[in-house]
Amino acid sequence: MVTTAALNLLGLDRAALEGYFEAAGEKPFRARILLRWMHRRGVTNFAEMTDLPARLRERLAEEAEARPPEVMARHESADGTVKWAVRTDAGDVVETVLIPEGARTTLCVSSQAGCALDCAFCATGKQGYNGNLGAAEILGQAWLARRELAQRGAAGSPVRERALTNVVFMGMGEPLLNFDAAVRAVRVLTDDLAYGLSKRRVTISTAGVAPRIRELAGEVDCALAVSLHAPDDALRNELVPLNRRYPIADLLDACRVWLGAQGPRRSVTMEYALMRDVNDSLAHAKALAKLLQGLRCKINLIPFNPFPGASFERPEEATVQAFQASLLRAGYTVTLRATRGHDIGAACGQLTGAVQDRTRRGARYAARGVVAGVAAHASVQGLALGAAS
Repeated sequence: MVTTAALNLLGLDRAALEGYFEAAGEKPFRARILLRWMHRRGVTNFAEMTDLPARLRERLAEEAEARPPEVMARHESADGTVKWAVRTDAGDVVETVLIPEGARTTLCVSSQAGCALDCAFCATGKQGYNGNLGAAEILGQAWLARRELAQRGAAGSPVRERALTNVVFMGMGEPLLNFDAAVRAVRVLTDDLAYGLSKRRVTISTAGVAPRIRELAGEVDCALAVSLHAPDDALRNELVPLNRRYPIADLLDACRVWLGAQGPRRSVTMEYALMRDVNDSLAHAKALAKLLQGLRCKINLIPFNPFPGASFERPEEATVQAFQASLLRAGYTVTLRATRGHDIGAACGQLTGAVQDRTRRGARYAARGVVAGVAAHASVQGLALGAAS
């Protein structure tokens, strides 16, 4: 296990860095300089930050650090998708995915080690849960992606030299159950002195933590995606157990509160994973259209991505097309998420890792033959927790 008493400055936003310098008797504007060095230039050695006073650089080296996560494994898909397995300070291994597509380069970040929610169709929850990632561990994933993009300029490379354009909190974990760290990470990602991403190009995806959606509206400006996956409570209770606590009516009310804090042109993205003979019929499509009537939203359809031991199957292409067509006829903007990185287990719902499961859920699934299959499929194959900690 990694142990350190030093403060990891990668996880501080501009206001927190200003407070840090002010408390140390330094001028707060030093925060601007440090942000540029760490995030825009990718420099983590304080000695190289030459426009900071020498005495300050020495002090920073003594009491703080700018440390990205340790990469345990790296895999690259035939389609150019890159997946890293990185070790957390607690000794868990989580995954993050970089997806190049045309002019867009999207990073899918993890916010927790495993996930406490255990959605029925997601591999992440099947290995259990150990805790939240710190803001430095979340932002460290973006730091790794920017470094990768800066280094990959070779002709013919699937990932050419380019900028990071989008970040989505759609990796391992529920970001709104790690609210403070997720919000701080968004602030750094959208800071012009750091990653400078548009507020519409940073997306928090939630399984439906309704109170936190309402709170998010007053904290930070970013895009919002909701993992809906069912048009009624009975089915959603089975697919997304969190729905039993925050049913669809409460969830949609929270979305309206969030929309009320945004401009009139903003919308919520409703994510809907299509599973064969579960939620993919035309009746489901019509019920979904009725449910979302009057809500400013887009619908993102995600054909189920299988993982070993999963109890669901991907629908036929004709079924997916018919479902989309029904929603289009109802007047919705409907996108179909392309499957990327499937050959390295990096597609939506496939992320796993090596989690010290304090819920013991992983052992229960192992007894049913699910986790063993997931572990064999993961990019961290062979990286036992004992070796990583």
